[in-house]
Amino acid sequence: MSKFQPFVMERLLSKWENQVDYNLSESGVHPATVRELIPEPEQVEQLLSTEFVYSQANGIPELRERIAALYPGATSENVLVTVGCIEANLLSLQTLVEPGDEIAVMAPNYLQVWGAAQNLGMVVRTFDLSSDRKWELDVDSLSQAVTDRTKLIAVCNPNNPTGHIMSSAEMDAVVAAADRVGAWILADEVYSGAERLTDEQTPSFWGRYDKVFANNSLSKACGLPGLRVGWIVGPPTEVDEAWARHEYLTISVATLSNQLAAVALSPEMRPKLLQRTRDYIRRGYKIFEEWMQSQGDLLSIVPPGAAAIAFPRYELEVNSTTFVERLIKEKSVLVAPGDHFNVDRHLRISFGLPAEYLRSGLERIHQLLTEMAN
Repeated sequence: MSKFQPFVMERLLSKWENQVDYNLSESGVHPATVRELIPEPEQVEQLLSTEFVYSQANGIPELRERIAALYPGATSENVLVTVGCIEANLLSLQTLVEPGDEIAVMAPNYLQVWGAAQNLGMVVRTFDLSSDRKWELDVDSLSQAVTDRTKLIAVCNPNNPTGHIMSSAEMDAVVAAADRVGAWILADEVYSGAERLTDEQTPSFWGRYDKVFANNSLSKACGLPGLRVGWIVGPPTEVDEAWARHEYLTISVATLSNQLAAVALSPEMRPKLLQRTRDYIRRGYKIFEEWMQSQGDLLSIVPPGAAAIAFPRYELEVNSTTFVERLIKEKSVLVAPGDHFNVDRHLRISFGLPAEYLRSGLERIHQLLTEMAN
């Protein structure tokens, strides 16, 4: 049996996120409550009358129809509801790629696809977002990574951990690279709707190319990570094949999650949730920006276009995991180390948090930075 590639970042977060005084490691905003999602008494009563049956395996019709409505030209036949985007991504790999096939993965990135593909026996090549060009796509790197053997190109847009939003030209370059070799595009789009500088939602890869799986969830833009609801939008034949694998893996999303997700994506509720997320991001980034300015030359950053995360570089000669381990032990603060995204000497810091909690956590990071610099 080949060596298993563990998901080191998720293990770090799972181990410490409920143990530290300040958790600044998450990539979403402070989560919404059940009361915010179903504020009316009649909604609560309806929920209390729900029977705990097995839910429809591919997602209840109302939910799939509301997801499809977000993607021009899609119908419920294009949609599979999954347990978070993390299941959607895994099912996508299992459905679209065979062991021994080659895939190209954007870097830096949330390393689920990178690690899962290796565990499934696939060959992983990477292409870069350039730190020297404000994390823009390095088209030459993409061209080198995509070969005649490439079966799938995986992107995260908006990007985790940088918050970079791909331009139309960058998206076109990915489509052209995929079309050149007949590869699929796996687009993790969970931060679409969580933009910092605009209320315009980041465009999807859906509709730009025939061979696309556009994956998303309610965790980031809607602030509902605990519902554990995600989805795949893709061609019906391949979505049906993903459904077959879904039945081996999780069978279905929980009954209550299906119902609450349908509420979240209703025309009345979804805009409120998106605005709540953007408000957290915009308030939090002002606090983070002021804190950054107080750090002098210790930190530098390309401001994120979307998501509740910043990815500053620090000017210390220390590995990022080592820094984070000291931060946990000495200051009881958790952030995500840059080398867990294959970019050392960076930290992924959440700022979509209540103001005083965020300020207190940042102050403890400042303390450790100053102590180590001296």
